[in-house]
Amino acid sequence: MTDERLVSFFRSLDRSRFMEESYQDLAGIDAAFPIRCGQTISQPSLVLYMTDKLRLDHTCSVLEIGTGSGYQTAFLAHFARWVHTVERISELSQLARSRLTELGYRNISYKTGDGSSGWIEHAPYDRIIVTAAPRFMPDDLTDQLAPNGIMILPLGKRGRQRLLRIERSAEGIITNTHLLDVAFVDLVGKYC
Repeated sequence: MTDERLVSFFRSLDRSRFMEESYQDLAGIDAAFPIRCGQTISQPSLVLYMTDKLRLDHTCSVLEIGTGSGYQTAFLAHFARWVHTVERISELSQLARSRLTELGYRNISYKTGDGSSGWIEHAPYDRIIVTAAPRFMPDDLTDQLAPNGIMILPLGKRGRQRLLRIERSAEGIITNTHLLDVAFVDLVGKYC
C-alpha cells in the first residue's frame, strides 16, 4: 500500500513544470514523454511506485543516478534528508537545478558526469535510485549502499529490463527482488 503522504505530494506536484513546452498540456497523462537531449521523463505512476519502494524517510541520504528533468529528484528531496544527484548531460543538469531551486529545494547536491560508478565522496547511501538501465549489475553502486540500504534500478538491455529492489542487510548480505518489467533509456558508462 502506497504511503498517503507520498500520494498527496504526487497529486500536488505540477509535472508540467518538468516537461518541454510542447508536451506540457499532456502532463496529466500517465505516460513517458521526450525531454531534451534524447532523454525521457518517466510516467508519473512509475515515479510514484519507485519512490514508494525506496521507503524514504527524513533521515535518508539518497544517491540518484540520472537527474533528467528533475521530476524524480523532487520526490526524493521532499522525503529524504539529502539527495546527491548525478546527470551526465550538462544541459539537463543545469535545467533541473534551476527548476528545483525555483521550487525551494535546498537539500540537493548536483554533479555533472558519468554516474555509472556512483558518487563515492558522499557514500555510503541509505537509498540509491537509478533512472536509466545498466545491462549488468553495477557493483560500484551496490558497494556504495549502506547497511539496511535499498537500491531501486532497472536492469537489462532494452526490451528485456526488470525493475529490481536491491537490499543490503545490517550484516552486509545483498538480496534482490524483481518488482516489474519496465522500459528505460540505457545507462551510459561502465555498465552498458
